[in-house]
Amino acid sequence: MDSQPEPEPDSPTQPNLNRYPELYEEIREDEEDEESELEEDDDDDLDTVNPEARGRMEQSNMDSLFRRLATERVPVHVHDIIIKGNTRTKDSLIESEAEEVLRGATTFQQLLRAAGVANARLRALEIFDSVNVTLDAGPPELPGTANVIIEVSEPKYPLAGNIGVFTKPGARSWTLEGTGKLKNLFGYGDLWDASVAYGWGQSTEASIGVSLPRFKSIPTPLSARISAISQDWLKFSSYKERALGLSLGLLSTGNHDLSYNLSWRTLTDPSQMASHTVRRQLGHNLLSALKYSFKFDQRDSAIRPTRGFAFLSTTQVGGLFPDLRSMRFIRQEFDFRYAIPLGFYRAALNLGISAGVVFPWGSGALSAPTYLPDRFFMGGNTSPVCSLVGPTSVLGFKARGLGPAEPRRLVPDNSNGGVSDGSGIDRVGGDLALTAFADLSFDLPLKVLRDAGIHGHIYASTGSLNKLSENAYKGFSPQKLRDSFRSSVGFGVIVPTQLFRMEVNYCHILKQQGNDQGKNGVQFCFSPQ
Repeated sequence: MDSQPEPEPDSPTQPNLNRYPELYEEIREDEEDEESELEEDDDDDLDTVNPEARGRMEQSNMDSLFRRLATERVPVHVHDIIIKGNTRTKDSLIESEAEEVLRGATTFQQLLRAAGVANARLRALEIFDSVNVTLDAGPPELPGTANVIIEVSEPKYPLAGNIGVFTKPGARSWTLEGTGKLKNLFGYGDLWDASVAYGWGQSTEASIGVSLPRFKSIPTPLSARISAISQDWLKFSSYKERALGLSLGLLSTGNHDLSYNLSWRTLTDPSQMASHTVRRQLGHNLLSALKYSFKFDQRDSAIRPTRGFAFLSTTQVGGLFPDLRSMRFIRQEFDFRYAIPLGFYRAALNLGISAGVVFPWGSGALSAPTYLPDRFFMGGNTSPVCSLVGPTSVLGFKARGLGPAEPRRLVPDNSNGGVSDGSGIDRVGGDLALTAFADLSFDLPLKVLRDAGIHGHIYASTGSLNKLSENAYKGFSPQKLRDSFRSSVGFGVIVPTQLFRMEVNYCHILKQQGNDQGKNGVQFCFSPQ
């Protein structure tokens, strides 16, 4: 048999069937026993038919053999893994990603699936332009064996970068962001990246980091990042935050993620009009925290879920560094999303609930305050349907637009012999946060809109933010919790793009309190993918 069937276009493996006489001897013997007479007739015909017909018959036989190999249990084990095309990447890295899954296969079907998994793992490293896995026969003296040939193509220019301008309508801010990435510098799959983000009037961030898919005998990816961040919260809470820190990714496997963060943080008040709560926390402190996340997302889409559920649990413990300025706290968050298909017009009902609590620990913890940047703040136009970021979003309210607030202080104004205009409040956040929503999405009547993925939705959302620290929990009650909820309803049109989900909504505030900043009317909502 000289011809070979073409592999499927998306198939990660290319089995070389022409070189498996020993491996598939049993199958061919079965074919001979069952169809010996037909094969004799075929041999006679091959001597008389023209070359074109002969080629079609051989192709048919090969296709039949390939189908049997794909459906029947053919014992096989991997004899050798051959790596080609890597000039910079270490063989050990490629072997570590592929060897375990390939050598665990005991049948041809398992080997095909294992080759697909190995292909996906190598592509996920993001250091190759292409990856091809070919199955070939083992040595003739070792029947029932196969060689796996892994051929990779490395990029000619490993340096890449991009720049863009992003908007946050909820905070009325624009951000200019630029990133650069250097791939596989030392051949261990290492990814080096640097990023700079400048937000007009709000934030500036610069960071550099490196990630490794494996390091020696450690099977989990590792990462490290040094960052310098400046956040301007004067408009909302009368303080600026600067942080210089180091973060380490210690574990990232499947649904689990473990990281450590060490940061030196500083709060300042250039306006000198901060409220009492903010003024007490101005100065320096140290963040030494371990963070663990468990995420399970079985929804069919992150942009427009129509079935499935998602769950996220995040636990952060601060105060691990033996320093008096190290903030001691425990912060816990839960997110749950559930999508129910309704069976008409691609309609689906999405339900979600999020909860979070932060509290100090250690001596005198019950009477101690929580640190402002570690508290929960609520509001801003981010869709709760596709985001799993904790209890932060209630549509219809501005960024940090609801929850506990304090009046700013009045300061002397020597220019007019009086006091400055101290009108305004500081959003001081809360220690206990709860949000919930219900969202009904559906196709629109026009085919052109359906083809573009544009659809409509009707929603209802609610949220509550309360203080528990500094003995405030003593006055907390179920009645106070019920009264603290704010709520809104609305409808709109959703436009999905490759970068984000855009919503044009009409919002109506059902309930808000005196210091809240909720507004009825048309609002735009942008949520990243």
